[in-house]
Amino acid sequence: MQNGTSNGSLEYFDLKDMPHIIKALDRNQKLQPDVLHLIGNTPLVKLNKIPKQDGLLCDMFAKCEFLNPGGSIKDRIAYRMVLDAEEKCILVPGKSVIIEPTSGNTGIGLALAAAVRGYRCIIVLPEKMSDEKVNTLLALGAEIIRTPTEAASHDPDSNLMVAHRLSKEIPNAVMLDQYNNVCNPLAHYDGTAEEILWSLDDDVDMVVIGAGTCGTVSGIGHKIKERCPKCIVVGVDPLGSVLAEPEEINKSDVSMYEVEGIGYDFLPKVLDRKVIDRWVKTADKESLNMSRRLIKEEGLLCGGSSGAIMWAATQAAKCLKPGQKCVVILPDNIRNYMTKFISDQWMEARDFKPVAKQDKLPWWDVLITKDVFQPITTVSHNATTSEALVALKRSAAPAIGVVDDDGSIVGVFTADNARRRIAYLAGSTAEDLSKFTLKKYYTVDMTQAPTLGYVSRILDISPFVVIVESVSRTKKPIGILTSDDLLHLVTDKSLKINS
Repeated sequence: MQNGTSNGSLEYFDLKDMPHIIKALDRNQKLQPDVLHLIGNTPLVKLNKIPKQDGLLCDMFAKCEFLNPGGSIKDRIAYRMVLDAEEKCILVPGKSVIIEPTSGNTGIGLALAAAVRGYRCIIVLPEKMSDEKVNTLLALGAEIIRTPTEAASHDPDSNLMVAHRLSKEIPNAVMLDQYNNVCNPLAHYDGTAEEILWSLDDDVDMVVIGAGTCGTVSGIGHKIKERCPKCIVVGVDPLGSVLAEPEEINKSDVSMYEVEGIGYDFLPKVLDRKVIDRWVKTADKESLNMSRRLIKEEGLLCGGSSGAIMWAATQAAKCLKPGQKCVVILPDNIRNYMTKFISDQWMEARDFKPVAKQDKLPWWDVLITKDVFQPITTVSHNATTSEALVALKRSAAPAIGVVDDDGSIVGVFTADNARRRIAYLAGSTAEDLSKFTLKKYYTVDMTQAPTLGYVSRILDISPFVVIVESVSRTKKPIGILTSDDLLHLVTDKSLKINS
């Protein structure tokens, strides 16, 4: 209780008389020489609500790798690869340039190490990866090169091939190559697995691990099998990836998945399929909704791949009995996805979540018809960039469509994207139109009976929506809708809307 004093101020609490909760101090060093020494020793936390709600009988524990200083499990391998290269004099502080292809998290780990230990760092990552990852990398001083998401690993434009090329062209460049570097699985063999075994006294019945570069599942799998042969190692691979086996389970119509950091279209050298007892394939919808459950129900601020791994764990652990222990590896944190699956509108736009209801708005559930949007101008993918600029200027719309020979939309051309390429990537209108074609944009399909409310939610996170009409396997662009268009539409007193 605070008491008044003669000068009108309040006395501070008498802390000695307060109820106290005293915890034993850990045995870690009181001081660390730099942030890199905080990598590893992440907590193992019991999961409570989700296992109970999903009818699981075993004890489930989350290995909270998102609490590493760089925000992900990849800090471990980045630091290990840098230390190894320094010991072998491959990396020389102040001279060497680190170049790495990545889906983002290894890049952040390497940029963190580069900032502390004094290296120039160039990260090559696909356009699919979140802006949050890019901004984090830039804040750490890394240089960023984006590559097309759809480029296959062997494509000259893929992040792997671009990084290989740069490593040969740039003086003193070193590509540590997480896909083939033994330090990747070793970091988990020596660290992550040892921590799990120590926490559970060498008594682990199942461990569920995402497969990306595959160093995590291979390294942890080998160490745990050595000390705990009964343990079932479960690998998690998204639909659209080829890492799982038998290869028949990889067959899917999915060509692109939203979950970042897991899955590939080739087999990295650091993948040892022999140590994996079972594979579980995952889909975006279940994965990202599980990520939101981990955040909301367990208080674990983790990313999308964590949801995929947790969903896989709820499937695989059904065979476990009371008293048995299942460990789930949660690789990265919420920071990388604030504008992605954390956003309700982002989830709704992909049909991963039902559209929000607005019962008081009579227009919300009204279906879109062809008279409510403006036609969209299109140009052929074979057109020049200069021709696209002229078409954009004439259209007076924020974007024009770029279509293939069948009339199917392959991207959009916008002034913003063109300006950014010219201003920051030394682009030129003499370049091929494909260099200026934006692949990340929102569409609504008239064949799916979209509503005005659905479009309104998308316009919360996008300046425009392209209206398409699916015919067989083609998506033909037929219109474009902006916030201005929708505003005028729903406020026009002459508009007749059926409630």
